Amino acid sequence: MTENKTVLAWLEEMKAMCQPDNVVWIDGSEEQLEALRAEAVETGEMIKLNQEKLPGCYYHRTAENDVARVEDRTFICTPTEEEAGPINNWMAPDEMYAKLKKLYTGSMKGRTMYVIPYSMGPIGSPFSKIGIELSDSIYVVLNMAIMTRIGQKVLDQLGNDENAEFIKCLHAKKDVNPDDRYIVQFPQDNTIWSINSAYGGNVLLGKKCFALRIASYLGKNQGWMAEHMLILGLENPQGEVKYICAAFPSACGKTNLAMLIPPEYLKNKGYKVWTVGDDISWLNIGPDGRLYAINPEAGFFGVAPGTSVKTNFNALESTKKNTIFTNVALNNADNTVWWEGLDKNPPVDATEWKGSKVNGPEYSAAGNNLAHPNSRFTAPAINCPCISSEFENPQGVPVEAIVFGGRRAKCAPLVYQSRDWQHGTFVGATMASETTAAAAGAVGVVRRDPMAMKPFVGYNMATYWGHWLEMGKKLGDKAPKIFHVNWFRKDDEGHFMWPGFGDNMRVLLWILNRCAGKVDAVESEIGYLPKPEDIDLTGLEDENVDIKGLLTIDKQVWLEDVANIEEYFAQFGDKLPKEMADELAKLKANLSK
Repeated sequence: MTENKTVLAWLEEMKAMCQPDNVVWIDGSEEQLEALRAEAVETGEMIKLNQEKLPGCYYHRTAENDVARVEDRTFICTPTEEEAGPINNWMAPDEMYAKLKKLYTGSMKGRTMYVIPYSMGPIGSPFSKIGIELSDSIYVVLNMAIMTRIGQKVLDQLGNDENAEFIKCLHAKKDVNPDDRYIVQFPQDNTIWSINSAYGGNVLLGKKCFALRIASYLGKNQGWMAEHMLILGLENPQGEVKYICAAFPSACGKTNLAMLIPPEYLKNKGYKVWTVGDDISWLNIGPDGRLYAINPEAGFFGVAPGTSVKTNFNALESTKKNTIFTNVALNNADNTVWWEGLDKNPPVDATEWKGSKVNGPEYSAAGNNLAHPNSRFTAPAINCPCISSEFENPQGVPVEAIVFGGRRAKCAPLVYQSRDWQHGTFVGATMASETTAAAAGAVGVVRRDPMAMKPFVGYNMATYWGHWLEMGKKLGDKAPKIFHVNWFRKDDEGHFMWPGFGDNMRVLLWILNRCAGKVDAVESEIGYLPKPEDIDLTGLEDENVDIKGLLTIDKQVWLEDVANIEEYFAQFGDKLPKEMADELAKLKANLSK
């Protein structure tokens, strides 16, 4: 498959440590993948679903102790703790390697090691990066075949240059023992090691581990950005498409926005939305000096519960073929899948996610979940009805606007624009959501999630903000405009004030009008606010939307938030960029007038 000596030497070293019985190179051919699917069904690792209703679809169940990303077992191993920063788990690389090598030694005895060459981004794109994942899991192979571009063509792109950059990824299921579970990034070594997990978020090493943690570190050193952002294209009735990148913490409607369906009024006028990416953006400065985005992934690794025809038609359509479902419920009557929120009819003859056969309606009525709340679908992006024609464009798409968002009941208005890139970086650095469920602890607690990257920056968060500021200087007047949105503002009775979902497009149109200089704005203490009449509410007459209320600034609430930001920034000490401290002081002064 390759004659690259660096690749082969590393493979031999990993084989000697893990001691697999067999080694299989993944060439990316459908024949090989089909044989692996058949093998996984034979061993019980996967279940083949109803091929008439869900062609090419399979089901997988993980261990009960292995159902989500494990942030407390995720480490950034840099030479010094300061490089990793105060919000990453850190251990000295030598110490971590020694600990992990003991766990990996002999971990693949009796098993097959699969060698998965993969490309993050279109093969051959100047912005793409190559990784090779070694894994003892067919489930990993088949998911990586959906989520990335895999096989011989990737090795051909890498070539035989011994100095060619690739990310070395090692995954071993071992015993799936949570006490010895580690997901570890070694940024200086371009290395990711994951052990004792078989859940996608911990073992599909091209996803958060490479595409954000390692890539953010590469971006800092190489002059680009790896961001936890969707990419969408908004087409106007004249056929012009403008692109927006947007970052949201979890439970803030990110996937819904990425695959947004315009409200009838705007759809009838000819507006459309095209999905370039639902989760990750790699942002590079193009030859014309503008910022361009590619989606490094080839698929969607989406949360199933809550996905329905009503909430996200396009995401649901994406799962209708060639999809792997993980930890959802099985409808035994027709060998299909079900999850909470799909519809209101739990299957009577069901297998819940842990594997027990149950009466679905009775089981649900007793307060149980048939599907795990973090159950997933892995679906090819090309299945999406609104996938952009630019999805495979090796040059990416030009970014007009960057949007940050959070879930704030009283603080942030529906939308505002930052004064400039520096202020926009501050807006992203301080974005937050309030906790919504008692199960997650106290309700209404403000959780800072800078740029929605809190668990995903591969180095010190304060240094990351400094990199944002540097990128702004390089872009100059060609930098995208930066905005903040809040779909979750509540009135005094606790009701949501904005309808959300497809109607969020009305806010996106104002954002693009601002970028094009077509509308004015009102300068406020926090940035530029829309004039109420510039948000098109046609068709929302029955909703009685209080647009003025949605755009008000409560100074006292904001001053309380400033105090929270001061506390948050304090943990970064003298690493905090001066510009961030200046912006905080400016905000405080504006609100205190």
